[in-house]
Amino acid sequence: MKKILLVLLAAAMLTPMLATAASSIKLYEAPIDIYDKESLRRGAKNFADHCYSCHAAEFMRFNRIAKDLEMSEDEVREIMIHTFNEKGAPTKIGDVMKVSMTDQYAKDTFGTVVPDLSLTARARGADWVYTYLRSFYVDPDSPTGFNNAVFPDVGMPHVLWSLQGLQEPVYKTVIHGGVEVEEISHMQSIQAGKLSRVEYDMFLADLTNFMVYIAEPVQVERHKLGWKVMLFLVFLFFFAYALKKEYWKDVH
Repeated sequence: MKKILLVLLAAAMLTPMLATAASSIKLYEAPIDIYDKESLRRGAKNFADHCYSCHAAEFMRFNRIAKDLEMSEDEVREIMIHTFNEKGAPTKIGDVMKVSMTDQYAKDTFGTVVPDLSLTARARGADWVYTYLRSFYVDPDSPTGFNNAVFPDVGMPHVLWSLQGLQEPVYKTVIHGGVEVEEISHMQSIQAGKLSRVEYDMFLADLTNFMVYIAEPVQVERHKLGWKVMLFLVFLFFFAYALKKEYWKDVH
C-alpha cells in the first residue's frame, strides 16, 4: 500500500514538470446564429471547399441542406457535391455526406482515422470548434509542420493556413505546484494570409455556424415548437384551474 501511495505521489509531482508546454488558451465565444440563412449558406460552401475532402458528415443529407437553407438542389450540387459513391457513380442529392477517403488511407497519411464532423459541434461545443480553427501555429517538430494550442499534437494539418496566414505562440512562465512551466500566452502573426484577421474570423464564424446546424438540423423547428408547447401549457393551466374551482366550489 505504501509503495502505491509513493508511486501516486511521485506521479503527481512529475505532472507539472512534464507539462512544460501546456496550453492556457481560453475559448473564444463563437458568434452563432442558426437563423442566419446567409451565414449558413456561406458556411456550407466553406465546409465543402475546405473540410469535405477528408471529413464526412454522414448524419446529414444534401437535400436536407437544400431544404433547410432555402437553396435549390442545383445550387447544392454546384457548391457541395463533388464526390462519387462506392460504385463510381456521382453522388446523388439524396445521399448522405460521405467522402471517398478510406480509413486505411487516412491511417497511412495522418496516422489516425479522420473523424466524421456530423456531431462535432454538439459534442465539443461551438466555442471549442471556433477557437480550435483559430489556434494552429507553426511547429517544425510536427509531421505536418503545424500544431494546435487547443488540441496539442493533433494529426490534422492546417488546411486553412493560406487564408489565415502563419502564426507562432508566445509563451509565458507560470508556477504550478512550485514548479515553473511555460504556457502559451497568445499568438503572434509571422506571415499574413489571404484574409485579414476580421475576414478570417467571419469565415470561421460561418463555418462553425454550419457545423452547429448539421449537428442538430431540427433545432430551429424545435425552438418554434417549444413556444407552441409553452402556450399550450399556459392555456391548459387556466383550463385546469377553472375546472378545479368548478369541482371544489361546494366543498367547505
